[in-house]
Amino acid sequence: MTRFNATEPAERRKLYVDAITAHRERGSGFVTLEADESALETDTDTDADAETAAELGVPWVQFGDGTINVDCTDEELDTLKTVLGEFPAFKIDELNRPEEVEGVNVRISAKADPNRIAQFVDDIFCEVYDLPSVFRVWAVEV
Repeated sequence: MTRFNATEPAERRKLYVDAITAHRERGSGFVTLEADESALETDTDTDADAETAAELGVPWVQFGDGTINVDCTDEELDTLKTVLGEFPAFKIDELNRPEEVEGVNVRISAKADPNRIAQFVDDIFCEVYDLPSVFRVWAVEV
C-alpha cells in the first residue's frame, strides 16, 4: 500500500478497498480508518451531544475478520441503523455500552466484498458521523 489518505469520495472508497486488501494480505488483526480532525463540525444540536462527541473523539472505523467496529452516540446509532437498511448483508452483531464512557460500541458483521464494505464505511463517515462529502480520511493502521 503506497498511500494512506484520501479526500474525494471515490478516492476514499478506493483507499478503503486498498486498506482492506492490504490488511487481508498481511493477515493483520484489523485495519483502522480515521477521519481527519479538521473534518469535525463543532456545531452539534445540544451541549450533551457535543460533550459525548468530544469524549468519543475523532470518528474511526475498524474492519477485521468480517466485522466492522465503530463507536457512536445514541443518536448516531439510530442513523447507523437507518444506513444498515440500505445494506441488507450487514447486521449488528453486538452492542456494548461501557460504564466508563458515554456512547456505544457497535460490531457489525460485514461478509461482503471490499467494494461493498468500502461503500458502507464511507456512508458511516458521511451519514452516521455527519461529515461533509469532501473530507480527509486516514488509514492509520493496516
